[in-house]
Amino acid sequence: MKRLVLAAPHSGSGKTTVAALLCLALRHRGLKVAPFKLGPDYLDPTHLTRAAGRPARNLDSFLLPPERLRHLFARAAAAADLSVLEGVMGLYDGRDPASDAHSTADLARLLAAPVVLVIDAGGSARTVAAVAHGLRSFGPDLKVVGVILNRVAGERHAALCEVALAQIGLPLLGFVPDDPALHLPARHLGLLSAERASWDEAQALRAAGTLKLDALLELADAPPLPLPTPPVPSPGHRARLAYALDEAFHFYYPDALDELRDAGAELVPFSPLRDAGLPPGVGGVLLGGGYPEAHAAELSANTSMRLALRAFAATGRPVIGECGGLMYLAETLEDADGNCFEMCGVLPYRTRMAPRLTLGYREATALTASPLAPAGTVLRGHEFHHSVLTHAPTHPAYTWMDGTGQRVEEGYARGNVLASYLHLHYGAEPEQAARLVAACS
Repeated sequence: MKRLVLAAPHSGSGKTTVAALLCLALRHRGLKVAPFKLGPDYLDPTHLTRAAGRPARNLDSFLLPPERLRHLFARAAAAADLSVLEGVMGLYDGRDPASDAHSTADLARLLAAPVVLVIDAGGSARTVAAVAHGLRSFGPDLKVVGVILNRVAGERHAALCEVALAQIGLPLLGFVPDDPALHLPARHLGLLSAERASWDEAQALRAAGTLKLDALLELADAPPLPLPTPPVPSPGHRARLAYALDEAFHFYYPDALDELRDAGAELVPFSPLRDAGLPPGVGGVLLGGGYPEAHAAELSANTSMRLALRAFAATGRPVIGECGGLMYLAETLEDADGNCFEMCGVLPYRTRMAPRLTLGYREATALTASPLAPAGTVLRGHEFHHSVLTHAPTHPAYTWMDGTGQRVEEGYARGNVLASYLHLHYGAEPEQAARLVAACS
C-alpha cells in the first residue's frame, strides 16, 4: 500500500498544484492513484479528483477517530498503485501551536506515511535546503524522503537548489515551473472548484514532466496497514434520500455518502437551481454546503422548488441542511451587496453575508433530538463560512464553548428539520447515517 504525504512550510506553497500534477502524471502512466486531502477542505479535493480520475477523499484526525481514519484510508487505498495525500496548511500546523495534534505531521505518523516536502522556491536557492532541514529536524520521527519545488524559474534554478538539498541529504524529486497558467484561481472560501477553474491538461502534463515518478514510487514504500473488514451488505434500499447537487450545493465527503449507502440509502441527486421539484418517492432531503450566495437570484427565482421543499418539510419527513443548506432553508439571504433574496422559509431565520470568515473545529453537544443524533450526543464538526444569522437562533441545534470560554448556541433543530453551519462527517460515526436512513424509511 504505497503512499506519500505532500507537506509544506505554509499554505500557498503549491501543495494542491503539485499533488494534482503528480496524480495526473501517474494516471497517464496507466497507474491507479488514490487521492486524499488532509483536513476538512471541500474544494482542493475537486482538483485531485479531476487529476486522478477517481474521487478524492478527506482524512481529518479531528473529525475522524484514529481507527475510523485508518479504516477509511485503507478501504479507499487498497486497489491503488499509489496514494497521494495532500497536506493542510504547514506541516506542523494543527489545532493549537503547542502540539502537532490534528496536523499533517500527526496524520503522517498515524498512517506511517513517507513525507515529500513541497517548497516554494521563488526568489531563493540555497535557502530551500535550510527550510527543508528545519522541517525535517522539527519532527525527527517523520520519514521525510525528498523535496518537490514550486515556482522554479527554470532548470538552472532547479540545479542550484538541488546542490543545496544534497548537502542535507535530501533528493530533489522534481519541480514545477513558475507558470501563471498552472496557478489555481481562488475565491472567498478557498480555491475555485475544479469545475469552475480552467487548467489545460496537455500543458499540465508537460509541467509534470520534471517529476521523478520512478523515484517517488520507490520512496512511497510504507508498512502495510490492516485491510478493513468489508461492510455487511445492506439487505436492500431502506429509503430514498434526495441530496442537492449542482453549482450551488456540492460540499459532501465521499465517505459520508458511502456511509449512507451502506446504511441502506438510495441517494438521488437533484438541483435546487434547475429542477421544478424533488425526486419522487424520497423519504428525506439532504442539502449540503456550497455557494448559495453566488446563485441566490437563481435559487430565489426557482419558486416551485422552494415551495416543494417547504411542503416536504411540513409532511414531517427529515430535512437536513448544512451551512449553505441552512442558508437556503432560511427565509431570506442577503448577499454582500445588500441585495435580499427570498429563500425556502422552512426555518424562521434570515442570513446575510459578512466580511469576517468564521472557521474552526467544534466539539458540539446536541441540544435536542434530531434525525441525526439523540439529545446530549457529542459531535465533532467544523465551521467555514462568511454568512451569519441576522439574530440569535430561537431553536438552536447545538452548543459548544468558544475559545474565550463563552457558551455558543447554533443552528436549528425542531421536529424533523435540522440545519446548522456545522459540517459533520458521517464516516466518523456510522450511527448518524443509520439514524438518518431509519428516519427516512
